[in-house]
Amino acid sequence: MADIRATAVCAVISLGMIGACSGKPADQAAASSAPGAVSAAAATPGAPSAGAIPATGQSVQTATGTVLETFDAATYTYVRVKTASGELWAATGTFKVAVGNRVIVPLEMPMENFHSQTLKRDFPLIYFTSRIGREGDPAPALPAMVSAHAPMGGAAAGSGAVPGASATQVTEPIQPAPGGTTIANIWANRKSLAGKTVTVRCKVVKFNGGIMGRNWIHIQDGTGVAADGTNDLLVTSDAAAKVGDVITVTGTVAIDKDFTAGYAYAVLIEGAKIELK
Repeated sequence: MADIRATAVCAVISLGMIGACSGKPADQAAASSAPGAVSAAAATPGAPSAGAIPATGQSVQTATGTVLETFDAATYTYVRVKTASGELWAATGTFKVAVGNRVIVPLEMPMENFHSQTLKRDFPLIYFTSRIGREGDPAPALPAMVSAHAPMGGAAAGSGAVPGASATQVTEPIQPAPGGTTIANIWANRKSLAGKTVTVRCKVVKFNGGIMGRNWIHIQDGTGVAADGTNDLLVTSDAAAKVGDVITVTGTVAIDKDFTAGYAYAVLIEGAKIELK
């Protein structure tokens, strides 16, 4: 996942990540060129309006304005937007937009002093947001960057620049590690397993690195039910992994984790150690 690589945790206010994040990211993708950096003054958004991201049930602030500059990098679209009270930068999953379009930007996940190694530039302030919509367009059924398995009113699954579940499906069961368990079992017994160490042999179906000081890895082992999301489990770790790797994960089960801004998980494995096969 390019560019959302903060090494410091956001200061969170209310349900949205309307706080300050700082730190140097570690990007994976590369860009052939990049525009110059915007000034701190220009990056400060004007008075935002109250709005709601469709399907999340959570109220967030939004800003509306005209696109002055836009470009794609890896799987993300960046926009510089002129609002009534100033300019702001925002990024979301790739979408079609052009200079001159009027857009609505949810002011989620702000990051201050953000350095992108991919783009080789600094952003005094940028919002990594669930969706940037063109003014007048119908809202989608789900925002682009909603997390998976949200027990607190969030949507069931999503994709994009946050650690949501992958659309990839592992259908052939993977032999459990000696003394290990399965993803289906962790889902079924998550309350009794909370706080305990588990080991799972699995395949990596999605990897997002360096978000809020950790790597976010979605795993599947061919157990569970895709329809209700119990075939997929989120793992956080300092270790890296590649999509398609078969790995053995050992970590602590956590339940009902809410990272705010709609990113809530009924169960995940935290602080995991990872071994290949």
